[in-house]
Amino acid sequence: MQKILVLNSGSSSLKYQLFSVEGETYKVVAKGLAERIGIEGAKVSIKYADGTKKEVSTSLPTHNEALTEVFQLLLSGAIHDLSEISAVGHRVVHGGEIFKQSVLLNETAIKAIADLSALAPLHNPAAVLGIRAVQKSLPNVAQVAVFDTAFHQTMPKEAFLYGLPLEQYTKHQIRRYGMHGTSHRYIAQEAAKVLGENKKLIVCHLGNGASLSAIKDGRCIDTSMGFTPLAGIVMGTRCGDIDPYIPLHIMKEQGLSVDEVNKLLNKQSGMLGLTGFSDMRDVEAAYLKGDKNIVVGVQVYVYNIVKFIGSYIAALGGVDAIVFTAGIGENSPIIRKLVLERLSYLGIKIDEEANNRRGNAEEISTKDSKVKAFVIPTNEELMIAEDTAALTA
Repeated sequence: MQKILVLNSGSSSLKYQLFSVEGETYKVVAKGLAERIGIEGAKVSIKYADGTKKEVSTSLPTHNEALTEVFQLLLSGAIHDLSEISAVGHRVVHGGEIFKQSVLLNETAIKAIADLSALAPLHNPAAVLGIRAVQKSLPNVAQVAVFDTAFHQTMPKEAFLYGLPLEQYTKHQIRRYGMHGTSHRYIAQEAAKVLGENKKLIVCHLGNGASLSAIKDGRCIDTSMGFTPLAGIVMGTRCGDIDPYIPLHIMKEQGLSVDEVNKLLNKQSGMLGLTGFSDMRDVEAAYLKGDKNIVVGVQVYVYNIVKFIGSYIAALGGVDAIVFTAGIGENSPIIRKLVLERLSYLGIKIDEEANNRRGNAEEISTKDSKVKAFVIPTNEELMIAEDTAALTA
């Protein structure tokens, strides 16, 4: 039996899950979060397989101390000795064009991840910190990097190139990369188990950050996020696709700096900017009360999703199934219903009872629907664990 630790390092946080692996069976032994690393009020929490929870408030100057505290909590009920950890898998946001699949980490790969920090300045440096922390604590344990961008590397040039001078791509790496690739890959694999191989899918990963992808025969041919996670549909606090001159206009006419406009587009826009709420649960509560501004905000959100789905049907040359996943996609019957009602021309009919259930993979279209609709809970951590097990076997 193997035990694989999955880490998701943020600039001031460290999410983790410990899996026990026996054959093709993966079980979560424990999971938790170290938060406020380098900030006052830091704490580390854990939830064991039996449901027991524990939280420790402590000082976490760096990711090294955070990982040490994580290990202490794992030793308090999940494992007897650190030598039981056979491998560590890391979520890495950006792999550029270098990494088209998950890789076993060595110094060359770690340097390449660090060099790609210009494309993901908040995330890649944090991933390197997590990798280095593991090297320090478990120097002989193999590590694997699993990239958010890798699944989208099958996109053709017609889908990922922008209408900019070509040197912006060849010299400066500016192109569509896409994000949430590990989630999209997992959903494509799970959908194939139900539908069979060689199908045309549109996956709607709807969370506070959100992206759609067009998948043909298990390969991504287009995705909504672009050079950065700011592109695509309207999100919790991100604006999604807008006229590219708007930021320049705001800077020129309103006197805002680059940093101020960046904050405006990434943290003050989207549903927060339109409705005053970034959490879809708050949005839905106000929507059901008939608040006019909220209703318009939800209409904008749904229209964005439907418009991308329509464009991806054209790109795919048809569609067999539409799949909803992630926080909103899995837990919002209202949003799913509003989206699918706009797509009734495809021959989709909603199974209202199925659509209102939560928690499991579920077909939410009726059996006589020409295009199927599903809810499939995503599991990025499991994907990372599986890739780590395969590469370190």
